[in-house]
Amino acid sequence: MTCILLTGSSRGIGAAAKSELEARGAKVIGQATTSDRTDTVPADFRNPGAPAELWNAALARAGGTIDVLVNNAGLFSPSPLDGSDIEWLDTWEDTMRINLTASAQLSRFAVRLWQERGVGGRIVHVASRAGHRGDSPAHWHYAASKGGMLAMHKSIARAYAAEGILSFAVTPGFTDTAMAGDYLESRGGSGLLADIPLGRVAEPKEMATIIAFCALDAPPSMTGATLDANGASYVR
Repeated sequence: MTCILLTGSSRGIGAAAKSELEARGAKVIGQATTSDRTDTVPADFRNPGAPAELWNAALARAGGTIDVLVNNAGLFSPSPLDGSDIEWLDTWEDTMRINLTASAQLSRFAVRLWQERGVGGRIVHVASRAGHRGDSPAHWHYAASKGGMLAMHKSIARAYAAEGILSFAVTPGFTDTAMAGDYLESRGGSGLLADIPLGRVAEPKEMATIIAFCALDAPPSMTGATLDANGASYVR
């Protein structure tokens, strides 16, 4: 049975991915900032030590083996330019730690485990369209964190492919989750759909299908690939 550590598993894309992966027969250990579920480890990524604590707890629950890491946890909080200096910086640092640094720490733990044991593994990074095309003036930090995730993903893919350690990235556009819903409202609601040729935002299950494909099915030659899923609102 494939054992998967999935961060940000309590809602939205993460919850849909958890259901999809379990339906495919995988054992999924989730992460949420707070949780009393037996299949989920509580970990607040604003704490620098939280990723290591999560990794060790997940390994123990998995019997010592994790085959796939899905970096999905994310913070999407506006930080207007005219806010106070300390508020702007605090939001920047929280976003970077949750969206990028924690993912980097977990990826490092995964790569080292697989190297030590001489086995391959997979990492799936849930980034964002914003990592390619940027985001609103109040979301520099979000776009920067997702751009950094994509650069990290490419570095991992190039460095460790020969060892069977594969890296994939998914870049959703707007997805029908609470996080994206708040953003749509703040940016004019349905009027923003004019920028999406498909005419609608994505469903979490669509993203879950792509995540499951990368985690379980994608051929090794796809390592390093980034799969866009944004309704043709950004094509490259």
